[in-house]
Amino acid sequence: MKISFFSAQSYDKEYFTRYNTQYELVFFEAPLNEKTVPLAAGCEVVCAFVNDSLNADVIKALAETGVQMIAMRCAGYNNVDVAAARQHNIRVVRVPAYSPYAVAEHAVALILTLNRKTHKAYSRVREGNFSLEKLTGFDLHGKTVGVIGTGKIGQVFCDIMQGFGCRVVAFDLIANKELEAKGIEYLPLTKLLPQCDIISLHCPLTEQTKHLINADTLSLMKPGVMLINTSRGALIDTHATIQALKTGHIKYLGIDVYEQEEKLFFHNLSEEIIEDDAIMRLMSFPNVLITAHQGFFTDEALTQIAQTTLQNIADFKAGKPLVNKVV
Repeated sequence: MKISFFSAQSYDKEYFTRYNTQYELVFFEAPLNEKTVPLAAGCEVVCAFVNDSLNADVIKALAETGVQMIAMRCAGYNNVDVAAARQHNIRVVRVPAYSPYAVAEHAVALILTLNRKTHKAYSRVREGNFSLEKLTGFDLHGKTVGVIGTGKIGQVFCDIMQGFGCRVVAFDLIANKELEAKGIEYLPLTKLLPQCDIISLHCPLTEQTKHLINADTLSLMKPGVMLINTSRGALIDTHATIQALKTGHIKYLGIDVYEQEEKLFFHNLSEEIIEDDAIMRLMSFPNVLITAHQGFFTDEALTQIAQTTLQNIADFKAGKPLVNKVV
């Protein structure tokens, strides 16, 4: 069986080659879209990532080339036209969980860095500047942290923040009984937002959650709030967030995802002109910290992604039930 990988990076090649024992793997740096579909010719499976385009036209073209399965090497699949895949009898599988600790711990890293300004302190000391001016932070202990989305990643994040001595409140459609037993209170979003010193997003992107953070919900937040997003970029209305940063309503913003990231993230653009005015404006704020979708980027997570993806494909080839099936 031949598998084509799109948006492939060096670490994709390293980990999938390490754990592959039976397939022919072909790696393309190009993203999957209408123009690159012909690269999948002769492949039964394409392996795609979060920023590949899997709309109806792409899926139709994949079906015409003989592709039978789309194996997403990630948890999210909001970039896949599920109805089109079903129509063309293409199976879609994903990796529903890969080291929830990786993403949860990265969210905490953003919080600590923004708070204690260690990135700025590092740069200062490297230049011989040992001043502590403008590096004041705050104790996490005793602060109220709001967690929106308490799946596996959100649950780990809740545990970590409780370990810091924070009061943790949560919002989700279904309350996690285990978290409730640990003293975490579930609240309606309108009651949660005004109470929180820190708000961290850990929910999937759906039609209902797109721009969950918008001008209206931002107005409910406590002035001086810290907002963290390691989930999906479009959970946040970028332009409304910029306005809240300009007024000081948001005092700290940490994001590992961005609404228009597919044109930016995973690429070295250091010698190019970046035409995305919104991200350039975000980067101009001294209280904004942006990382390029690296929350998942640990050895444990990459190992699990490769192994689960290859097992999904093996189950498909063997005619076994697809435990991680989307379609």
